[in-house]
Amino acid sequence: MKYSAGYGIFVGVLIIAQWAVSITTGGVPEFRTTPWAIGFHLAAEFFTALMLIAGGIGMMKSTDWGKKILILGLGMVIYSEIASPGYFAEQGQWALVGMFVVLLVGAVLAVKSVRISA
Repeated sequence: MKYSAGYGIFVGVLIIAQWAVSITTGGVPEFRTTPWAIGFHLAAEFFTALMLIAGGIGMMKSTDWGKKILILGLGMVIYSEIASPGYFAEQGQWALVGMFVVLLVGAVLAVKSVRISA
């Protein structure tokens, strides 16, 4: 279960860092072309990151809610890791597509290692 918590925290921080770099370097042209769409997308991304980080920390501290929040965050990130590579595939950025595949496998393994009691 330490893997699951560590994965959640790591990927949550990675999401925030990736978007911080992309935004501060002007790498998000959607702010000009589709501001509503990117705004909602960013909200989903940051909420996913928050759930992963909070759930990972909660699980490491053995809280009652940590596992449940982490499972929610892992479900959210699995969706993102399936949907997001299409954007990079359209641009021919296959290394990033591969990164999403690796992250997806990691997320599935993280879910598999979490034990939730009823």
